[in-house]
Amino acid sequence: IPGPPGAPDIPVRVYRQFGTGIGADAGSRPGAIVYFHGGGWVTGDLDSHDSPCRLLAAASGCIVVAIGYRLAPEDPFPAPVDDAIAAYGWVQRHSDELGHAPGQVGVMGDSAGGNLAAVVALETRPGAESAAADVPPPVAQCLVYPAVDARFDSDSIRALSDGFFLTSESMEFFRSTYLPDVEARQSAKASPLLAGDHRGLAPALVVTAGFDPLRDDGANYADALRRSGVEVEYRCYDDQVHGFMGMGFLPDSLALATEICDAMGRLMRRSMRAGTENGAVRH
Repeated sequence: IPGPPGAPDIPVRVYRQFGTGIGADAGSRPGAIVYFHGGGWVTGDLDSHDSPCRLLAAASGCIVVAIGYRLAPEDPFPAPVDDAIAAYGWVQRHSDELGHAPGQVGVMGDSAGGNLAAVVALETRPGAESAAADVPPPVAQCLVYPAVDARFDSDSIRALSDGFFLTSESMEFFRSTYLPDVEARQSAKASPLLAGDHRGLAPALVVTAGFDPLRDDGANYADALRRSGVEVEYRCYDDQVHGFMGMGFLPDSLALATEICDAMGRLMRRSMRAGTENGAVRH
């Protein structure tokens, strides 16, 4: 699909269960979930997250559109953000082609992808001053162990810096590669937690893992959303590590990933109903 002006095209992959949405009229179509993969903005692609996206499409009942955004170091901040916003806008504008209900699009991502999902929600919310403000905001957001604060000064980062899959050393590598400009790390487009306020954002499901340096990032973001009046469901899976969403070969991780995908589907349907009842469906 077309990338931002002057940028290359963006590869995407569309998932649907057994023809979901094909041939249906607009009023009976499912919602769509735009999925941003994790990998520290440096690694990961459509293939690395193929299994979670298949699971998401099956468990949520929604059409899933996975986004292969540009990666650092070749394309550091804000290129992945620009791609994420451009791809999300394309999905909103192509409901007939994709088969989802017009205006009924959510965002979801894990780790760095959770960061991008949160940024898309911020940049498209009502009243936003960004260039993406003319794009309808998501109806729901699911942030799975999201990286939302590039300052790296939380208690969980200090306590779980080594030995639990994601390490402080690898986090510093990802940050310095994606955000070489230290001042940019204070931007809400890099650190959504540092936005001036979070009012008007879509209802959120925020998921963290107990043995994850980013645990406090997710918890703090859920608190910030709640203080701003945003509907939030926060879940911390105490015995899991960062990345468990993609560890389907472990029975416990697969069960929890399925639970998360099902919960996102329920949040989408609830948000879609609320928008229809309030006359707030945007085309």
